[in-house]
Amino acid sequence: MEVNDLERMIREKEGSMSLAFPALMRKVYVWMTLALVLTAVTAFGVASSPRLMVAIFSNSWIMWGLIIAELALVFTVSGAINRLSLTTATLLFVLYSVLNGATLSVIFVAYAPMVIAKVFFITAGTFGAMAAIGYFTKADLSKLGKLLIMALIGLIIATVVNIFIKSSSFDLILSYIGVLIFVGLTAYDSQKIKQMLAMQEDMGEGAQKLALMGALSLYLDFINLFLYLLRIFGRSSN
Repeated sequence: MEVNDLERMIREKEGSMSLAFPALMRKVYVWMTLALVLTAVTAFGVASSPRLMVAIFSNSWIMWGLIIAELALVFTVSGAINRLSLTTATLLFVLYSVLNGATLSVIFVAYAPMVIAKVFFITAGTFGAMAAIGYFTKADLSKLGKLLIMALIGLIIATVVNIFIKSSSFDLILSYIGVLIFVGLTAYDSQKIKQMLAMQEDMGEGAQKLALMGALSLYLDFINLFLYLLRIFGRSSN
């Protein structure tokens, strides 16, 4: 009787996990998609307002304030997710996507709308393919993820150095490297999110916070991949 009870409990637990996991994964992509929509709408709205564009990009204090606020929001959500309520964490994610849209509005000035649209669809296709690979592959991508994170740190350092060097050829090389890094990180993050959410037994707040963090990770992968591709295709179209 005890063995039968144990087997029943195991089946019930497995059943609850199989029900929770698809719902959590849907939340990841719904939150990510909504954040991208908010970013795109905000970027287009700011770019359509000459007053806002002048206010943001002619005043270095406002521009740096937006960048610092974005970094603070990412570190707050990532570092204090366990202490934040799900509602607060979601609102901070929404705020971040809006602020990011404001800073990204400059791309509508720097690049033609057709180039932006073309790169967006290229990014969406690449992102979707790599996310699917990360989700379905049986290979362990954890070692690759560690290497990519180290490469990302190197890319950030090299980008800062190039601010002073101002080498266009070096900038193009960094753009290609950035594409490779975020293509790999998309697959890695997709697998990592799947593994984390597969361990969740229900749709509790803790599990939904993990889903929100997954959405933030994939959102950042998409945005960075888009920006690096835009630098490559935008250069070739000039």
